[in-house]
Amino acid sequence: MATSVRSDDVSVDREIETPLVLDTVDGAVDYKGRPVIRSKSGYWRSAWLIIGVEVAERFAYGGIESNLITYLRGPLQQSTATAAANVNIWDGTASLLPLLGGFVADSYLGCYSTIIVASLIYILGLGLLTISAMLPSLSNYECQVTDEFTSCSSQFQVILLFFSLYLVAIGQGGHKHCVQAFGADQFDERHPKECKARSSFFN
Repeated sequence: MATSVRSDDVSVDREIETPLVLDTVDGAVDYKGRPVIRSKSGYWRSAWLIIGVEVAERFAYGGIESNLITYLRGPLQQSTATAAANVNIWDGTASLLPLLGGFVADSYLGCYSTIIVASLIYILGLGLLTISAMLPSLSNYECQVTDEFTSCSSQFQVILLFFSLYLVAIGQGGHKHCVQAFGADQFDERHPKECKARSSFFN
């Protein structure tokens, strides 16, 4: 701002600097301890990324869940009853693990760290699951038939499949509990505009 200052009948123009006032989020700091500037972080900028990650995670889990019984009955040649039991046990475990994930997040790691660890476990599980499905359909192996189970795949392939399925369940257990809460944290509930947008985020 330019102002005119009169000193000893001499007019002097000089620049007076006014401090730039930044709209910071009260009580919030970034990972370096600096105040969070409202226009540069959080709000929909972060929320859209979280929504995208959540949609991708739901597609991944839903894709496995909806095709698993077909895979177990097809390439692994399990009976319908055995395949259904295996899918139900896995799905039930994955549904209960968010309780453990929530406990770990709230008591030990915190929301952000839990999301990072769970996402890494999730990606590892998906990668191993892909590898187990890409292994050659081991038709050289003779089918093993028991009272409840028929398998034409190697023991290693079956173990890798179930190991990766339960890694996905563990990853989903840590992920599901925290991501929606972390998304809500991107909106300041004390700010009228962001409080309204927070409701839209959940919708």
